[in-house]
Amino acid sequence: MVEGEFIFYMHYRVTLYQSDEGWAVSCPDLPGCHSQGVTREEALANIREAIKLWLEVEAEETGLQRMEQVEVTL
Repeated sequence: MVEGEFIFYMHYRVTLYQSDEGWAVSCPDLPGCHSQGVTREEALANIREAIKLWLEVEAEETGLQRMEQVEVTL
């Protein structure tokens, strides 16, 4: 990390579904962002990676230099 640079953590809600094959997971805020895993923990690790990749592709395709989401509470 460069001095004066900040790290921002982004939070996304995900939906988990359990089936006979394991766990499916999706991120409703990011259209088409889905993953799966044999265990709940594996599915959550996989959706973290899917979200990261989704954001990278979105930034690349739209030419964004920086993307942030913040929650504002009134």
